[in-house]
Amino acid sequence: MINKKFEAQQMSGQRTTLNYVLRWSSLALVVLVSFTSFCQAPMRLVDTLATRETQALFYNLAKLSKKHILFGHQHATEYGHGWRNEKDRSDVKSVVGSHPAVIGVDFSGLSGRPDEQIEKEKKLLRENIAATYDRGGVTTVAWHFINPVSGGGFYWKDSVSLPAVRYLIPGGQAHEKYKSILTTIGGFVKSVKGKDGTLAPMIFRPFHEFDGDWFWWGRSHSTVEEFTNLWKFTVGYLRDSLQVHNLVYAFSPDCLFTTEAQFLERYPGNQWVDMVGMDNYADFGRYGRYNVDSGILKLKIVADFARKAGKLAAFTETGLESVKDSSWYTSTLLKALKKEKLRLVYVLVWRNDVTSPTHYYAPFPGHPGVEDFRKFYNNKYTLFENDLDNIYHLKDKYLNKTF
Repeated sequence: MINKKFEAQQMSGQRTTLNYVLRWSSLALVVLVSFTSFCQAPMRLVDTLATRETQALFYNLAKLSKKHILFGHQHATEYGHGWRNEKDRSDVKSVVGSHPAVIGVDFSGLSGRPDEQIEKEKKLLRENIAATYDRGGVTTVAWHFINPVSGGGFYWKDSVSLPAVRYLIPGGQAHEKYKSILTTIGGFVKSVKGKDGTLAPMIFRPFHEFDGDWFWWGRSHSTVEEFTNLWKFTVGYLRDSLQVHNLVYAFSPDCLFTTEAQFLERYPGNQWVDMVGMDNYADFGRYGRYNVDSGILKLKIVADFARKAGKLAAFTETGLESVKDSSWYTSTLLKALKKEKLRLVYVLVWRNDVTSPTHYYAPFPGHPGVEDFRKFYNNKYTLFENDLDNIYHLKDKYLNKTF
């Protein structure tokens, strides 16, 4: 269990210090009360051989989500508004003094490129993920997977792209090629270690936004059976054939659903998923359109299912480009997150581009939304990297248990 202590907030406006202490003497009570009240189904990772650090992350995130939510930012420490590859820097840290609690990276560069470029990408990714782990932060991995059987990158292009899902599944023409790509992914994941020599856990979120048509793995480019077969093979090959045991597997469509049945249309089954989520920009201000009540309803569908199924829940992507509403973080996002007591593990906003004057989702020094973002940061509900402690630790006797 993680117990939160609050110290008095200083008159200078400094953030309330949050200290998490693992209190193992009360864990038996926690197992009987806290986790059984958290969900109706038992909670257990789909990988029964998951590393102790991966198990600890899973269960500690579940506990934290009862009262808090971790804030995340894509590519936060790789680059930001006007800078790239500067040690221990992020736009979020420049504004509030702490990195995001969750930092998003991408496996896009691990296939479809020359070997020399892939090796360079591995090195940068390895350093970034290991540094986050050593600091006590959390890494989530998207996969903008370059189409392995045709041109067109990861987006669907009518004149170029092929519906690759059917080619990649067992029996497909490119199945062996896909196994080779997964071998590269798996080898990389098993190579990322902290200073203490332990493997760094990662939340892996493949084939996201699959209910739309913009990616080659999207709804119009594969059948339900093809998509679920691809998902099951991907998890099974990484876990069972390649012996990758430091991944938490996240299932996250876009927001093109209004019922649980629609949300679960391409769900591969509880034995293949650890976390469920949703990407939603459309309801939270994209193109100036707000339908926040609809966004909350969809988050509730995700969170309610997670609780029934014994899964973690997350708001896997959102944001308002350019943060055009300077109070968006508190007046829109925070209110939505807190309204239904959703028990979401994290919320992640998209990246801050290096060169674009408009493509950014988190305030940076000098942005009009800085003060509002500091209020978002100071809210007791939100957690940033400096708020986390011992998130990768769990007492031995509680490893490999069903809660």
